[in-house]
Amino acid sequence: MHVPSKTLTPGLHAAAIPATRIPITRLPSVLPEAETSPIAGTPSPPSPNPDHSASPSHPKHDPEALLNDLHLQRTATTRQPHFFLSLWRKWIVVLVLSLTVLCMPFATTSLFPLTPEISATLHTSEGLVIAINAVTVAVMGFSNFFWSPVGRLIGRKQAWLVGCAVYVLSTAGAALAQYAPPAARVPIFVVMRVVLGLWGTMFAAMGQTYIAEMFQPTERGTATGFFLLGSTFGPSFGPLVSGIMVSFVHWTSVLWLQAAMMSVAFTLSVFYLPVVRNVYVNEPNEKSSPSRTTSRILEAFNPSHVLKILQHPNVLLADFACGFVSWNQYTLLAAPRHLLNPRFNLTTPLVSGLFYIAPGLGFILGAVVGGKLSDMTVIKYIKIRGGVRLPQDRLNSGLSSFFFLAPVSSLIYGWGLQYEVGGLALPIVTAFFSAVGINMAFASLNTYCAEVLPKQRTEVVASKYVIQYSLSSIGCGVIINMIDAIGVGPAQTLGALLVVLAGFFIWIIAKYGLRIQRWYEKKNAHFTESS
Repeated sequence: MHVPSKTLTPGLHAAAIPATRIPITRLPSVLPEAETSPIAGTPSPPSPNPDHSASPSHPKHDPEALLNDLHLQRTATTRQPHFFLSLWRKWIVVLVLSLTVLCMPFATTSLFPLTPEISATLHTSEGLVIAINAVTVAVMGFSNFFWSPVGRLIGRKQAWLVGCAVYVLSTAGAALAQYAPPAARVPIFVVMRVVLGLWGTMFAAMGQTYIAEMFQPTERGTATGFFLLGSTFGPSFGPLVSGIMVSFVHWTSVLWLQAAMMSVAFTLSVFYLPVVRNVYVNEPNEKSSPSRTTSRILEAFNPSHVLKILQHPNVLLADFACGFVSWNQYTLLAAPRHLLNPRFNLTTPLVSGLFYIAPGLGFILGAVVGGKLSDMTVIKYIKIRGGVRLPQDRLNSGLSSFFFLAPVSSLIYGWGLQYEVGGLALPIVTAFFSAVGINMAFASLNTYCAEVLPKQRTEVVASKYVIQYSLSSIGCGVIINMIDAIGVGPAQTLGALLVVLAGFFIWIIAKYGLRIQRWYEKKNAHFTESS
């Protein structure tokens, strides 16, 4: 079903209503060929301010006149049937997506407080257990090269359900590794964790794609914020629950809880997740030879679909910004037991597990507030331009988090522990505000990645998770050794600097994104003509 981007509701056309009378929540998006790009090869007369995306003082324009001024064009967009679902059905889908995506970060970070217990059961060192968890996070990043083709071949919902089943089975296998002969325990545990990681980012990436397809641009930030409750509350919820459970039951009970959680998510997904038309499946009347079918499968598994997206400068900058923020997030969560127990004479994982309540609440607040703030920012810029929207507009909502809230909180957290000032209250309070800043930054950034190139949305989100989880895995693997070598203050300073650098990348996109994309389109067009 085709609905042009000018269409406000089925049967209602933007041209039929004066721009000044269109309700602000129903204003049309202006989508160029690549949502932030001008038309490649179009002559561009000089403009005193080619980046209207970052100019609140720019006077209001007639939308069509401003399109010509910016050298943009409207393009027809294909709406999935679930775009027209009722609002309550959409929010049920968001709830199912958030619950499912919660399980994956829960599976990785819930093992952080359990390192001594796991190493004792598997008869190995704590360092190896930390390395196994880091490898799992790394595999999650590169899992895009595996599950993305599977989703193209069998359909998005089918791949989602297969991922849920694999999660349950691999988690159960890791829990049963303790009953294997001693020499086989570590290899079985490693294999099960790697299999789990192969589907690691599928739920987050597909969830963002569902949201971008279901919601209007002025609603996506809020929906993404609630979706992020799962993907970012999971990292703190995991260590909290596991720290409490291991004080009373065996650590494998945490794995069985993970399997039960995903089983619930699987059941809800069967009934409530929309079915998306699979463009890689032949139409019923289309005859396909075995060689053609094989070529389609090989084409689906071609990693260049994801890697080529990184040629877009805006996408590359946004991906690394996500990676730097994620480094700060995972290093914040990976080391509390290592830091707090010796400094405050905590003898059980229970108390250090309760520490995760603070960042968990911070993640919840940051996701909800950040998502709503990003939508308000989009509406603000739509009003300024008289109906024209650019995806990078929403990035302006997170700049205060990048440049102030997250890095300052990280610095106070690290150096307060370094010099042992403020007691236990200081790291609790600063971890809360650091988590708020991280999720407020993520809310606008994740939404931007899902809408910057609408026709290549899946590939953009996949590239984001490749870089994001690669940096997260490095952070998980080195943070404890780094703290032991240089101290928690310098280690957190590095994380704060990375967040500021991410903020600088986001500022560049927000202010100069259109100009950068225009340069890329012209360069690519010139290269194509030359070749």
